[in-house]
Amino acid sequence: MSKGREGPAAGAAAVLLRYLREQNRPYSAQDAFGNLQREHGLGKAAVVKALEQLAQQGRVREKAYGKQKIYFADQEQLPAASDAELRGLDGEIAALSAKVQALQQSCRQMEAGDSMTTPEMTREIEELRKDCASYTEKLERIKSATNHVTPEEKDKVCSEQKLYCKEWRKRKRMATELLEAILEGYPKSKKQFFEEVGIETDEDHNITLPEAV
Repeated sequence: MSKGREGPAAGAAAVLLRYLREQNRPYSAQDAFGNLQREHGLGKAAVVKALEQLAQQGRVREKAYGKQKIYFADQEQLPAASDAELRGLDGEIAALSAKVQALQQSCRQMEAGDSMTTPEMTREIEELRKDCASYTEKLERIKSATNHVTPEEKDKVCSEQKLYCKEWRKRKRMATELLEAILEGYPKSKKQFFEEVGIETDEDHNITLPEAV
């Protein structure tokens, strides 16, 4: 009998763990239930129990905000981010912090009937605080990790990019010279020739040759 009762709980835990890792943002039990109930048919009690079990097992992190708890993926169990992702997280944290301050100021100045109501503003500020806490913790975890890209790996990628860009320029120049030679004896316009032959240029797709790193 016990095995039968553990089956649904284990299934809910697997669904919630995968969801928290994929989304990588904090959720309350109510939010997780609302987002997954329709697709997976999870009950509220099963979601609460599964999240508590995952937190106890150390597979997800748990934070308490007053009477409410939020859950999010353990950053140490996620792949390490690149320098670009770190800079992106810094930017997101700064933007969210600025938005929180702006909302707090607007909340104090808001008059009845203008924009969002005070309860709505309070809820949004609380959500933004949760996001800030999650991103800050994630950033600290990433900064303390030891498996970032090495200088040698970065140099290799940069060298390969330079090589590919060089070949791109070379082949584009050869193609341009060949087309110009053909167009000298072609009775129609360049645009008509490209349409008839089916030639698409970088400019047609708003593609530009990347700068060398």
